Amino acid sequence: MRINLTKKDLVNSVYMQLGFSKQISENLIDDLLTTISNNIKLEKKLKLSKFGTFTIRKKKSRVGRNPKTKETKLITSREVILFKPAKEFKDLVNLKYNE
Repeated sequence: MRINLTKKDLVNSVYMQLGFSKQISENLIDDLLTTISNNIKLEKKLKLSKFGTFTIRKKKSRVGRNPKTKETKLITSREVILFKPAKEFKDLVNLKYNE
């Protein structure tokens, strides 16, 4: 079973379902992903209705340890992206598994 969804898969889906050319479909997907990425960077939060919310959280620096060598290192502070699925999305996933 294949688990990766590539940009090419999205382009082909738009091409097949909407009938746009592959170039227009690719531009559409590129613009969508760029808009989402830029909005998350600028606003630190993005809510897609009935899908979920992306937020950026700042993680503090901390001490980490290599389990093999027991060597400790400082892990620098960084920002991470969190995703919280919407109720509708959770319901859709659970409905699929319950059938």
